[in-house]
Amino acid sequence: MLKKTVLRGKKDFAGLYKKGKSSASKYIVVFYRKNNLEYNRIAFLASKKVGKSVVRNKAKRHMKEIYHYCRNNIATGYDIIFIGRNNINDVDFFELKRTTIKLLQKMKLLKGDVS
Repeated sequence: MLKKTVLRGKKDFAGLYKKGKSSASKYIVVFYRKNNLEYNRIAFLASKKVGKSVVRNKAKRHMKEIYHYCRNNIATGYDIIFIGRNNINDVDFFELKRTTIKLLQKMKLLKGDVS
């Protein structure tokens, strides 16, 4: 059985890219859109420009860890795609975490303070 919180399917991605909103920082791009569900559906992506598979998986693990760190403070009912830019592995984890949280606050997806 598939997890319902994972964003899958070409139709979902295409709709999110076409009708969703986006915001970017130096290391990450986030697309988001209301999904009229009681939970968020999430995807983490890193293109081949980021590096070989080991490097891409490391970038995705970092993005997942940041999401899990602040998921209780993220507004529900959204489809969200986190996309790592090609310089995501040039920065340490704590700087990436700080810029990602700042980006989510800018998009008004974070409710409350994340410490």
